[in-house]
Amino acid sequence: MEDEQSFSDISGGRLSLQRRYYTQSCREFCLNCPRLSLRSLTAVTCTVWLVAYGLFALCENSMILSSAIFITLIGLLGYLHFVKIDQETLLIIDSLGIQMTSSYASGKESTTFIEMGKVKDIVINEAIYMQKVIYYLCILLKDPLEPQEISQVVPVFQRRDEKEMKTCSTTSPFVKFPPAGEDSRLEPRSLSL
Repeated sequence: MEDEQSFSDISGGRLSLQRRYYTQSCREFCLNCPRLSLRSLTAVTCTVWLVAYGLFALCENSMILSSAIFITLIGLLGYLHFVKIDQETLLIIDSLGIQMTSSYASGKESTTFIEMGKVKDIVINEAIYMQKVIYYLCILLKDPLEPQEISQVVPVFQRRDEKEMKTCSTTSPFVKFPPAGEDSRLEPRSLSL
């Protein structure tokens, strides 16, 4: 059985969520993000090249134009390979674990698997980043030494800025950070939903 819904992200971009139910204990959630906008790509490229042409007109050094083209191409390839995520998939198999897959615009895929025995809970967390309140899905992992405590907060569907997600996951209300110099293990505050 398959089900699809459309949503808007925090900046107004269109997202599509597909839910697939393979069996009673196996579900897949697929978040499709909008493709790279040709308009924004053209605007950035033209801006960089116009600034480079202005510097070329002042300095009359052809190296400026060559480096602008080189920087634009390298920047675009880096953005497509490391930043722009087209699709994120969350595969949940009740008895086995959770698999998270991110597909980048360049075709690169990144997959993470979490065993179900390590999962303490799956929660919707909120964080304040700059002047925004951000709600995101995250997985709370058990501490292997003390199963009643949380060792890590793993955000799911990380389509937003990586710096923003790192900030949000380290300021989780589920995790209390000890003062400097004390034991660095993470302890739960409240896990009731």
